[in-house]
Amino acid sequence: MIPFYRLARPLLFQMDAEKAHGLSVEALKRGIVPRVDVPIDHRLRVTVAGLSLPNPLGLAAGYDKNAEVPDAALRLGFGFAEVGTLTPLPQMGNPRPRVFRLPEAGAVINRLGFNNEGHATALARLETRRRKPGIVGVNVGANKDSADRIKDYVDGVSLFESLASYLTINISSPNTPGLRQLQTGEDLDRLLAAVVAARNGCAAIAATGKKPIFLKVAPDLSRDDIKEIAHAAATHGIDGLIVSNTTLSRNGLSETLAHRNEAGGLSGRPLFRRATWTLAAFRRALGPDIALIGVGGVEDARTAMAKIEAGADLVQLYTGLVYGGPRLPVRILNGLREILDLEGVSSIKEMRCRTTDKVLAAGPE
Repeated sequence: MIPFYRLARPLLFQMDAEKAHGLSVEALKRGIVPRVDVPIDHRLRVTVAGLSLPNPLGLAAGYDKNAEVPDAALRLGFGFAEVGTLTPLPQMGNPRPRVFRLPEAGAVINRLGFNNEGHATALARLETRRRKPGIVGVNVGANKDSADRIKDYVDGVSLFESLASYLTINISSPNTPGLRQLQTGEDLDRLLAAVVAARNGCAAIAATGKKPIFLKVAPDLSRDDIKEIAHAAATHGIDGLIVSNTTLSRNGLSETLAHRNEAGGLSGRPLFRRATWTLAAFRRALGPDIALIGVGGVEDARTAMAKIEAGADLVQLYTGLVYGGPRLPVRILNGLREILDLEGVSSIKEMRCRTTDKVLAAGPE
């Protein structure tokens, strides 16, 4: 039987990329995605920042911007799902078209600009799954025209702390002007101090454990930037980093490739090396204890395992789904199991950091 997505993909790729994305979310909402048999293997189980996950593969933020289908995503085989990025007020984002496929490169360029329906709408949806199982993180951001962006992040943490398995502070989107300035200096210190205080305050009032806070960073960082961010994260007790968001670089893309020069962040296969080097650099700077989630160019079991070997505890993907379809998570999990069979290890945790030095020596490009 020809897989469902292989039949549907040519039709979807004739559509505007953002419209096709909306249809895929709607298909998950309506339950019309074919059933997936998810492998269960104790060797894939991981505990990270106090979270117990059935496997280390997650759905990155950006797919389910408005918290519409986190549980449907988990049923595809993901060990965890991240919704958002969510801003306090709804915003339309940048003008369309703003998402461009580059099939020859296995890549996507987007300049969406934190388009989402705002906190209130997502809060209502997440309230309906308050007692459901499954690890669902909430990724929060700032409105483009906000007078106080740090307050926007504090508001997001305060509002979603009781509903999220973990919270992600997204300061690395290239599509909101000035946002990446929060990655360095006094702005970063003030931001991290504020969101940690908000999280701690919520936990104290509820008399519950503190939810992990992850910081999502860009791949376009210098070695000095990485050292500064790592120091700030450790100083303020951030539980982990998500490395990385999309890149502004077009290195590795053919000069003749359609859409190559569109403005926005590049994701997918061309991002893999740069993002994995940045991941390894953060592992070296942070040491073994702070959690790292590797993102960027994960499209199969080989690339997922490469992130773990470079220093990741968990991995996430999004663009890979565009090209691999809804069965991709299961294919990756089965591939990871095969790698563990070959290596003869009892836990995927044993694979972490095997190639950190090698990745750093090879360089980011």
